[in-house]
Amino acid sequence: MDFDEAEDQLVIFLMTSGPSTPQRCATPFYLGSLLAAMDCDVKIFFTMEGVRLLQKGVPENLTAMEGGKYIHTFMQEAKRAGVELIGCKPALPGYELEPGELIDEVDEVANAGRLADLILSCDKLITF
Repeated sequence: MDFDEAEDQLVIFLMTSGPSTPQRCATPFYLGSLLAAMDCDVKIFFTMEGVRLLQKGVPENLTAMEGGKYIHTFMQEAKRAGVELIGCKPALPGYELEPGELIDEVDEVANAGRLADLILSCDKLITF
């Protein structure tokens, strides 16, 4: 796929990985930034343990590899590129999280119906 083919595509990353698998936590933001720079509409939907990455204090202290950038830095770079971050509301209580405890970069907290709509309307769905 070249740049022209990427333009205007909707790409959804379904982020189920979290702090227990830190090595999986930087790539969606890095790829998301790259795709957004290619004019793709990129959204990362966090569910299951992935919602823990949205908890204040977690991404600021987590790296994918020893000595690497903090996950929060990757998130901020993705946001600057235009990536939207969406938290799964039904997953929050399982991790004893409230919407007010989430990092400022979160664009939306949504129900599973929002995820279903995104899946049905996207051009690409990538899971982590």
